Amino acid sequence: MKQFYEDDLVKLVHSDTFDYMRKLEDESIDVIIADPPYFLSNGGFSNSGGKVVSVNKGEWDKSETLETEKKFYDDFLKESYRVLKKNGTLWVFGTMHNIYILGYLMPINNFKFLNNITWQKSNPAPNLSRRMFTHSTETILWAKKKDGKQVFNYDRMREINDHKQMKDVWTTATINKSEKRFGNHPTQKPLSIIDRIIQASTNEEMTILDPFVGSGTTAVAGKMNGIKTIGVDNSIEYLKIASQRVEDWKNEKIGKIK
Repeated sequence: MKQFYEDDLVKLVHSDTFDYMRKLEDESIDVIIADPPYFLSNGGFSNSGGKVVSVNKGEWDKSETLETEKKFYDDFLKESYRVLKKNGTLWVFGTMHNIYILGYLMPINNFKFLNNITWQKSNPAPNLSRRMFTHSTETILWAKKKDGKQVFNYDRMREINDHKQMKDVWTTATINKSEKRFGNHPTQKPLSIIDRIIQASTNEEMTILDPFVGSGTTAVAGKMNGIKTIGVDNSIEYLKIASQRVEDWKNEKIGKIK
């Protein structure tokens, strides 16, 4: 475990996520934004820029059995519940491949669902097999501790949504080019999505934890919004990208989101 980068708002840590979280004090984090491994690296293929590419992301995205995946998510949720403050909330990304496991385990670990956001990609990769519909969405589960009271900046969400109540379907393109200028992560999420999550559920007194920070999108969005953010990753390569993005955050461009 080693601190990789720190400024007035952002701290990036090189560590195994579980090793780091187990050393955090009980009820010390306000919001967790997590994009855990989906365990999709199974030797299959996909499309990128019109080319056939492997779906394999790296060793961190491989799993031998369903039970291995279940234990990983269960351990993560237990630690998340412990470190979140009484009124803290958890945002977690997933697809059909893992979101139902997470959804099953969350109530067991005393989380109460607030929303399941559908992120609709306006430019999804085509389905090369031609044997099923094109996958164009991911799910973001938002949950609180069972007896907690979440922060939700309703008026701000209404303001940026043409003064109408914001719905639980958000549409964006995948990634803005400026977000990849120092390199990219294979499961990188759009800055616009993370920015909206932070604007919706935090205030300036809070601390965010991203336990799988990757190329640093949560850290950049936290910096933009003036929120203290801790990002953890076991990859030096991705932490280098994350730190460069944080240092150059004023040149980040938030893509369109509906």
